[in-house]
Amino acid sequence: MSGELSFDIGGVRTEIEFHPRPLCPDASVSVFDSNTMPLFSEGARGVVCLPAGETSKQWESVDAVLRRCAEAGMARDGTLAGFGGGVVCDLAAFAASLYMRGCRLVLVPTTLLAMVDAALGGKTGIDFLGYKNLVGTFYPAQRLVIAPSALRGLPEREYRSGLAEVIKTAIIGDPGLLDLLERDRERVMARDADIVEEVIRRCLAVKGRIVQEDPREKGIRAVLNLGHTFGHALEAATGFDGWTHGEAVAWGIGRAVAAGLRFGMTDRAFARRVRSLLQAYGYRLQADASFEALRPAFGLDKKRAGGATRLVIPCAPGEVRLREAAPEDLAAALAE
Repeated sequence: MSGELSFDIGGVRTEIEFHPRPLCPDASVSVFDSNTMPLFSEGARGVVCLPAGETSKQWESVDAVLRRCAEAGMARDGTLAGFGGGVVCDLAAFAASLYMRGCRLVLVPTTLLAMVDAALGGKTGIDFLGYKNLVGTFYPAQRLVIAPSALRGLPEREYRSGLAEVIKTAIIGDPGLLDLLERDRERVMARDADIVEEVIRRCLAVKGRIVQEDPREKGIRAVLNLGHTFGHALEAATGFDGWTHGEAVAWGIGRAVAAGLRFGMTDRAFARRVRSLLQAYGYRLQADASFEALRPAFGLDKKRAGGATRLVIPCAPGEVRLREAAPEDLAAALAE
């Protein structure tokens, strides 16, 4: 398959290109991590290489990128490119939003999680005071360059981390994708080229449609956080150790299902279906995480409104709703 997608996100046109192999676009400054540097940096200019992993998502990394932009003499019409997973995409986009109050941004996502979620939509950010994405901006990339073939060498755990975001997207807005994930699990896990590209395109179509309608998360875009209130709290409580982002989100989807059953909002047959799908893809549905351990992170969740924690509740295929949750509701969902 070939072709492009494009979305107008808050007045910024994001053009998405699919290529048979990763393309290194011309940029004034290019940001890599230690995983992507040896694979994709040939011919790149103004290189910044960060340590791989969540620990790089800090002010010090942003400072390194901004310094490199200044040292390169990059003007406002210059281009900053990010090559990597969610960490690099979020961080490079955050730096681009700050440099001269905004420079051109190109993202080359190299993980499934980044291809289907992190690179599209304009959310940027870094972790701060131990909390996930506490500091950030909205700054869509003008161009996304996606090469599904880059996923062939991705470690199994990182690939499954991205599949959690695929499952999330299917639940939110594509019942047909949910059917595909159940029916073709072996082909998905084997990274069949045709099916992987179809999965990526379908996820981008769902997210693109939502972020076009609500670019700054004033309303419907909040549904994209299914599983993230619990998942981000788990990441913070465990110091980002022992759980990938996708694993935490998958666990969080399970907790959201438990909350939905408590509220009487989630169809019981659908709850069983979601849990079975998560288990089929090898996700842990249990964690040693008490409400007291997660309470500080719940208090700083960006989806809070009026002092209350808002959960995204999966109700039925393609149907999710926002619901305020009291502390006892969160505790019950964790204990279930």
